[in-house]
Amino acid sequence: MMLTKEESDLLTLTGHGTLCGELMRRYWQPAALSEELPPGAAPLPVRLLGEELVLFRDDQGAPALLGAHCSHRGADLSYGRVEDGGLRCIYHGWLYDRLGRCLEQPGEPTMRWRQSGGRNSIHSPTSDAHPEAASTSHERIRHPAYPCVERAGVIFAYLGPGEPPLFPNYEIFTMPEDHTSATKLYSECNYLQGNEGNIDLLHTSFLHYIRRDLAALDPAERQRAVERYAAPGLLSGRGPSPGQERCEAQLMPYGLRYAKIRSTGEEQDYVRLATFVLPNLCVIPGGGINWHVPIDDTHHWKYILSFNREAPVPAEARRGRDHLAPPPTYLPIPNRTNRYLQDRELMRSVSFSGIPQIYFAAQDLCATETPGAIQDRTQEHLVATDAAIVAARSVLRKAILDLQEGREPANVVRDPAKNQFPEIVATFGVLPPDTRWQDYCNDLIAAGRGWQTNRAAQ
Repeated sequence: MMLTKEESDLLTLTGHGTLCGELMRRYWQPAALSEELPPGAAPLPVRLLGEELVLFRDDQGAPALLGAHCSHRGADLSYGRVEDGGLRCIYHGWLYDRLGRCLEQPGEPTMRWRQSGGRNSIHSPTSDAHPEAASTSHERIRHPAYPCVERAGVIFAYLGPGEPPLFPNYEIFTMPEDHTSATKLYSECNYLQGNEGNIDLLHTSFLHYIRRDLAALDPAERQRAVERYAAPGLLSGRGPSPGQERCEAQLMPYGLRYAKIRSTGEEQDYVRLATFVLPNLCVIPGGGINWHVPIDDTHHWKYILSFNREAPVPAEARRGRDHLAPPPTYLPIPNRTNRYLQDRELMRSVSFSGIPQIYFAAQDLCATETPGAIQDRTQEHLVATDAAIVAARSVLRKAILDLQEGREPANVVRDPAKNQFPEIVATFGVLPPDTRWQDYCNDLIAAGRGWQTNRAAQ
């Protein structure tokens, strides 16, 4: 089932005034990493959902997000001075606080003197002059300003109208700060392409496959290899047999739960479980949260958030996450210009894709960027194993139409009692005999094992 261009545009275009863009603005979105804006740092230019913005820290160190262009003459506020409780434009000195209030307009007089005959003066009054009220034009200025919160090493912003919803209480945001890790990488494609890479579970059996000699592995390693990567046939280089894998999805109040079930011809099946959370993130097994945030319609940031329940994330693990897309640019080292460092010799020996496993996420970039900045979905041919992709598009479309028709979209949480997400699952394992994967999910959740934390952060 392919999409029409109009259906594709509905899900992919996120600029101001677009239906999907209005949906995105109803949720908290990552705006920057905390490490991009350390205390005392210069203002940070930010482009988010097609809007030019500037991020700075106020006198108390709290992040604040404003429209990038001064309300006076349009100068770029990212060149401004952080002082006196706000951000001051270097063009004419206008000062804005975190709420977008104009605190000062230094070029405007604080007191006018009206001379007899109606003449105005801002100089010393003459004997026939009388004082006139000071300028109040600054009180009428409301510069674009957006609420911010800082959690787990990420600065989030709400760009929508009215009162923001509650900040989502995902498990990672309940962890101590030093138990979390966050980074991001620049992606040269539409946000939906990136996120659908998470929802397409079948690709893990191919794109990320590394050929293993199962006989050389100890039993525990062999079991992990079979569970995590692919069926034994593919691991030995023969490939999975037809009909061996199936993908299914289950609607949830916040989005979609989906599974890949792999039959091996033995008594047990292997299952890989993940969750799509409206509107633009996925929780994946072993990888934490992948949050795909539109820069504009043809570029996005992939934020990667992970955590460790038991202990702080080691410093070397934090540093190690940057090997793919190092700060301060977060531009991936493997990219389209160098063909993602694909190695044909590696492809002939151990890697299905030929892209080094150390650049695991670059394998995904190759698959999601090469269809073009906005994939032409009128030309795709979806099959049975794309069931989760079809379901996720349907969930996203319904949320857009709900908003268009005046209903609150799913997963916009305003009731504290509903700001809990124990049903999120992201793991892989052995499916017990005669057990539906949906029931297996519920058993994992009841045992507190629904969300597997990121091994890389441990």
